[in-house]
Amino acid sequence: MIKSKIRVAITMGDPSGIGPEVTLKTLPFAAEIALVTVIGDSAVLARLGRFKKSKNISFRDLKNVARGNFSFGKLKAEYGRASLEYLEEALRLMGAGEIDCLVTAPVSKEAIYKAGFKFNGQTEFLAWRTRASGAVMMLLNRYFKFSLVTRHLPLNDVARALNKKELTKVISSTHEALKKLFAFRHPRIAVCGLNPHASDNGVIGKEENSIIKPVVQKLKSSIGHLEGPLSSDVAIARAYKKEYDAVIAMYHDQALIPLKLSDASSGVNMTLGLPFVRTSPLHGTAFDIAGKNLADPHSMIEAVRLAVQCSKNLET
Repeated sequence: MIKSKIRVAITMGDPSGIGPEVTLKTLPFAAEIALVTVIGDSAVLARLGRFKKSKNISFRDLKNVARGNFSFGKLKAEYGRASLEYLEEALRLMGAGEIDCLVTAPVSKEAIYKAGFKFNGQTEFLAWRTRASGAVMMLLNRYFKFSLVTRHLPLNDVARALNKKELTKVISSTHEALKKLFAFRHPRIAVCGLNPHASDNGVIGKEENSIIKPVVQKLKSSIGHLEGPLSSDVAIARAYKKEYDAVIAMYHDQALIPLKLSDASSGVNMTLGLPFVRTSPLHGTAFDIAGKNLADPHSMIEAVRLAVQCSKNLET
């Protein structure tokens, strides 16, 4: 039985970034489709103005930002720590059965590092806290769904980070998510190569023949519509024409460039493999425009919409 309203928690992200602003701008839409719990610091939100009250919105005020010297657009360890505390509260609510899904405003990886935490982002933190060894980052908009095999790595580390176990996990998790979260009965998945032209059968690199091709061949027996390794330009062009439902990207920018060129405003970051639905906007903290009422909330709105829809799909 589907609930009349999905219960979604929204964490406001780094207090000094645009997370608080896009959170406030998203609330009128979110309140129409969900029961919303905002987790953050009310004093920070108050600096951005008032919002229309709704019976569908409640607040968890952690009061963890110093009032006296706060300002937007500042990189500080205390703000990195605060952003993780919002996630901790969301996980507590999830564990208590008080929320169904989670939408996270952007955090600063550098601020988190300054606070003494060695996480490359919220995906990694949530995977660690929930012991989700199968967590996968999916980046999507209205044109594409990309799952990443490697995430926040220097480019010169990508090739040696590729391995059959990780690639198998990403493809399998993507296939499962397409069926359960997105309601595709027979998902079609393309797997990108790492090298130009997918290595031209080993002429331009070895990873396609040694890692990617064996995994694809092994998984084809259980995933009927699986192709690769394909040259990334070919895979992405065909996905744009709706010949595939998702694309497996070997590294971060292989996915982000086509996503942001095609439609950044509908872009969403989603974590597969967690024990709940989690989404986030595709942009970062944008310290340069924080607190100036310049932030575009469309990606955050899409993150809420997607979290609610996928949560409903899980219940059917």
